[in-house]
Amino acid sequence: MKKLILASAIVLFGLSNAQINSGTVYVSGQVSYSKEENKNTNTTIQDFKIIPTVGIFVAKNLAVGTGLGIANKKEEYNEVYSGGSFATIVDYTGKKNAVVVAPFVRKYWNLSDNLYIFGQLEIPMEFGKMNQDALVTYMDGMYGYMAQQTLSAERKYTSIGVNVKPGLDYFLNKNWSIEATIGEFGYKNFKYKEEDAKALNNYNFGLNLSSITFGVKYVFAK
Repeated sequence: MKKLILASAIVLFGLSNAQINSGTVYVSGQVSYSKEENKNTNTTIQDFKIIPTVGIFVAKNLAVGTGLGIANKKEEYNEVYSGGSFATIVDYTGKKNAVVVAPFVRKYWNLSDNLYIFGQLEIPMEFGKMNQDALVTYMDGMYGYMAQQTLSAERKYTSIGVNVKPGLDYFLNKNWSIEATIGEFGYKNFKYKEEDAKALNNYNFGLNLSSITFGVKYVFAK
């Protein structure tokens, strides 16, 4: 037991001994693009996000900062509903555009000269709108009938969350580092701006290895 306590004390002392100085500024960010196509459902989904981030160490190994950027999503699909001689064809396009603001606080602990672990508390917020458009075609092969209808809707929304993310930060030199976050623990509240709209709450917990994200950071070292 004494050996275990002594070993733990040595580890804790080692983690707290290395410091990143107060006043150090860094820039980072997130850029992502994805495209998913499903030939079975004639669906295409595209996601794009760019969020530059600025942080400053307000105390040794303790940084605060914020990310500010945009997030876009586009979904398209074509679907046919048929019965007998009658068919309905739906061509749908949905777009989501949002401004993203994500203030955070991050605490570092040193594992070696170049390797740090960190814990980050983040409050991601999205302020955006969704545009939905559909061209609906009605056809009756028996009577040679065809008609079309255009449907459109625009809805504004707000999303606010709280996330805790663990991660690793490896310094290649005094200015450049590569960081990775591994999963997240968090909560998100999503709500449309209509008066009668109900909020959607999402809870996300776990260290899912499929949700690892990587980033590059530039540090204005003193």
